[in-house]
Amino acid sequence: MPTTINDNFVDSLPPNVAVQFLERVAKSPQREAFRYPEGAGWASVTWKQAGDEVSRMAAGLLALGVQPEQRVGIASGTRYEWILADLGIMCAGAATTTVYPSTNEDDTAYILSDSECQVVFAEDDVQLAKLTARKSELPTVHKVVTFDGRADGDWIIGLEDLEKLGEAYLAEHPGVIEETAKSIKSEQLATLIYTSGTTGRPKGVRLRHSSWVYEGEAIAAQNILSEDDLEFRWLPMAHSFGKVLMSTQMAIGFAAAIDGRVDKIVDNLGIVKPTFMGAAPRIFEKAYARIVTMQEAEGGLKEKIFNQAFKVGLQVDKLKREGKSVPLPLSLQHGLFDKLVFSKIRERFGGRVRFFISGAAALNRDIAEWFHAAGIIILEGYGLTETSAGSFVNLPDDYRFGTVGRVFPASQVKIDDTGEILIKGPGVMDGYHNLPDETAKSLTDDGWLKTGDKGELDPDGKLRITGRIKELFKTSGGKYIAPPAIESKFKAICPYASQFMVFGNERNYVVALVTLDPDAIAEWAKENNVAGDYAAIVSSEACRAMVAGYVDELNKNLNRWETIKKWELLDHDLTVESGELTPSMKVKRNVVEDNYKATIANFYA
Repeated sequence: MPTTINDNFVDSLPPNVAVQFLERVAKSPQREAFRYPEGAGWASVTWKQAGDEVSRMAAGLLALGVQPEQRVGIASGTRYEWILADLGIMCAGAATTTVYPSTNEDDTAYILSDSECQVVFAEDDVQLAKLTARKSELPTVHKVVTFDGRADGDWIIGLEDLEKLGEAYLAEHPGVIEETAKSIKSEQLATLIYTSGTTGRPKGVRLRHSSWVYEGEAIAAQNILSEDDLEFRWLPMAHSFGKVLMSTQMAIGFAAAIDGRVDKIVDNLGIVKPTFMGAAPRIFEKAYARIVTMQEAEGGLKEKIFNQAFKVGLQVDKLKREGKSVPLPLSLQHGLFDKLVFSKIRERFGGRVRFFISGAAALNRDIAEWFHAAGIIILEGYGLTETSAGSFVNLPDDYRFGTVGRVFPASQVKIDDTGEILIKGPGVMDGYHNLPDETAKSLTDDGWLKTGDKGELDPDGKLRITGRIKELFKTSGGKYIAPPAIESKFKAICPYASQFMVFGNERNYVVALVTLDPDAIAEWAKENNVAGDYAAIVSSEACRAMVAGYVDELNKNLNRWETIKKWELLDHDLTVESGELTPSMKVKRNVVEDNYKATIANFYA
């Protein structure tokens, strides 16, 4: 039976993130809270040990004169110290301003200046260089604390220096952290997260303490996790998805293994053996592509067994979803293939995963069904930075492919006359920092957030995202096109795809720009005797013929007016560094369109 949730849980929430954290420390002092890489292994920290470190850091910030709701920046990748810094800021009554480590120097300076940060945590010398180069533009930043970088003893101090300041402050002011935590009002500013945005300057989203507490407790109320779970967390903590997992961890008390190095995800899963993990769809797309292409390279009997296993697995899944019984011969085949194929795929992810949670962008349904056939559940959720990340999520005992589940308890959803999704609830932002006009465009007078996404609710109240309002375009023939729907279909068909970008606004047909995953296409090149670097591979006749075959396959499943008439392979994959992707790996469509306007124009010449 589906989980039933009582909205009354909101009546007994902790008043703020600091109290939520201190209550967790008191409740679970000797239980494991965090693991992080140390040397060749992993170090483990209890809630009590983490609480002591956080108290020293919070006291250090108070010693530096940080006042309630003043901003403290964190420019770092995901690591244990990021967690400590954020919790230290919360317990000092200040507000965290997040900066992705990949954010360029210009935007870093803008974010820290616009938010009027007083102190900044900087991961290493790379992040420090951005700050020192723009020091004149950061008049409010009076101290920088570095995790691994070079301190100068003046403007820049080390983490251990901050903790020493904190120890001295605690000796003079015993009980100050508990007193400060109790004084924080639930409506106080907790976090300023600057949305990387696909257009213009980043916008600072103002999120209060009560929003983060609500998010974690709302997930706890759905009873899908327990304190015996183990999370692997690699997601950028600068992103709201990472932050909501932190809030959930405090609400429930499970342990989390922290390592933000994306290239170590697969290795870490095998070592950590987590029971769940949050991820963006790109991670699942890459894993799917890697497994499929490895089997294609094997060829022969192994490839035949692999393909037959998924044919049977998908068939069995379909019957079960339709409430039909599985014939005995099919069930026996499925059991055999589970041992030969599916169990090995599960083992690649550590062998203990109960489910993954996918968010930050739309997950292709075919890929979700493929993983499910292998016995791996991916629960798709939906939310925005403006809703403190989570607003919807499918549940392990109540999910439907192609939807993002029901709205969180104590929140509301409605679809307006234009098809736009509107959300109201405790997680919704107060507004955009220093941007009253932008706030007025996004929030109605009665508190509904306009998401900018189109959607529909099924009879059970599960939400289906049907497109992005600003991304919809109309051909000159008057037909509406939803690019993300076409793009995700191609990624599910072509295991080598990285990006597939559809254009055709006010044109008479649809075209696409294509990039391939560098790792996957390098393996393909070896198998097909194609030499050279990425640019050479994608310009080869063999590679173009391979992609053409996948485009033809895509077109068979599209409406006539949606079909891709012309396409081009770009000579590089899109990256955050090139400015064509946001730090959360979303395509900056307008930047790509501007960079390749001549190529697109030639399609119609």
